[in-house]
Amino acid sequence: MLALLAALLPAALPASEEAPVAKHYAEHCAVCHGADRFGKMGPALLPENLGRLKRDEAQAVIRDGRALTQMPPFRDKLSDAQIKGLADFIYTPPAQAPRWELADMRASQVIHHKPGSLPGKPVFKADLLNLFIVVELGDHHATLLDGDKFEPILRFPTRFALHGGPKFSPDGRFVYFGSRDGWVSKFDIYNLKYVAEIRAGINMRNIAVSSDGRFVIAGNYLPHTLVVLDAVDLAPLKIIPVRDDAGKSSRVSAVYDAAPRKSFIAALKDIPEVWEIPYDDKAEPVYPGLVHDYRMGEAIAEKGPFPVRRIRLDDYLDDFFFDQPYEHLIGAARNGKNGQVVNLIVGRKIADVDLPGLPHLGSGITWEYKGTPVLATPNLKEGTISVIDMKTWKTIKNIKTLGAGFFMRSHENTPYAWADSMFSPNKEALEIIDKNKLEVVKTLRPSPGKTAAHTEFTRDGKYALVSVWEMDGALVVYDAATFKEVKRLPMKKPSGKYNVYNKITRSAGTSH
Repeated sequence: MLALLAALLPAALPASEEAPVAKHYAEHCAVCHGADRFGKMGPALLPENLGRLKRDEAQAVIRDGRALTQMPPFRDKLSDAQIKGLADFIYTPPAQAPRWELADMRASQVIHHKPGSLPGKPVFKADLLNLFIVVELGDHHATLLDGDKFEPILRFPTRFALHGGPKFSPDGRFVYFGSRDGWVSKFDIYNLKYVAEIRAGINMRNIAVSSDGRFVIAGNYLPHTLVVLDAVDLAPLKIIPVRDDAGKSSRVSAVYDAAPRKSFIAALKDIPEVWEIPYDDKAEPVYPGLVHDYRMGEAIAEKGPFPVRRIRLDDYLDDFFFDQPYEHLIGAARNGKNGQVVNLIVGRKIADVDLPGLPHLGSGITWEYKGTPVLATPNLKEGTISVIDMKTWKTIKNIKTLGAGFFMRSHENTPYAWADSMFSPNKEALEIIDKNKLEVVKTLRPSPGKTAAHTEFTRDGKYALVSVWEMDGALVVYDAATFKEVKRLPMKKPSGKYNVYNKITRSAGTSH
């Protein structure tokens, strides 16, 4: 193992330090995090996976351990200098680019219950379409919540650091989770059991489930791939390398299901392109490049299944959003000053959108305003909600808020939209916006001094559920009409909460 670790050590590390660092990593870290640092029981220890953890924070974790996990403290086994050496090591790229191929995926696959072996009826009584999955990041659990009684049905462990939001099967029976470390997990809600798991990458952004329920796709930062899985047992079906015509590879910013189009749409972090990947067996052929008349056999279609239709842009997209018909994609440009509108039918950009403060279009929502469909999005660097006319793509209004926010949510049955200010000194505040007046009409503070974020509504839109995003946090239920608190459930840093009906019907008030 020491020889392997020495090969993985960065070339810049002085030779005199290689052996001690390799020895300490092999002795204390490899059993949980893998000799290759790709992760095992513990998360991957690579720069891409540690992006949100500062180096001094990593040293503190090595020294003191991490509460509510199996990470022990090493302060009694390693000196401060040795701890710093390990931290420096895990933040340095390995000498060879990490790979994760079909053989690795197949070796990681876990079948907890064979397909079809579990009963097709739920083992509990509740409105199956008014259930919530609440992700509790604080101790890596999820709670299945009854949306009528606001009572937990089951609290169960998840993989480390879920990201991108869970996705439901079209009938709402199964929920799929994706973790930053590349794990995809399938959970049977009816039977309250995991069905299957597989590791589709080393560092993953998010997953999407096809509208016909047959496929799951994972978008990876590391390696630069999209991976299509069989939704039944998560067996890998195809690895799609992400690179342009010149061979430049790219991380995947995000991938979503475009249900009416029966395709997946992926935005790329390092290449100014959007990819459309049809999954319909009857999809029209995809021809790379320009074709005068495909009926004359002038070009060769890209081989399937899951061919890639490339839509070339003049800027990168880090985040994006669909209109309700899924004819247009609205993406945020990396410069944070504008957005691009891409017509998916013709396959090109048709407009620019003025969006200040680095918009978070992944949390964009739509509604009808004076007979016109509008898009509203929060901004990550500015206390502004941008409201855009989706016919002219012009800004109707910038609604000033108490601070930069991340999430915005609404429902078809409420006249209000709820927005947080979690990236500002006013992180405790939730502002309620009248969708007809485009004005803030109410400010709520669920727990003064603590972060309030991510609203989601019940199936009928009568109640709004809000997270107090702290370790000693809570899920707070509000009457969506009176804004009065109805119930409060203690939770460990609850982040997102996801209503089955709103998700599978692609509600205009929530993310898709």
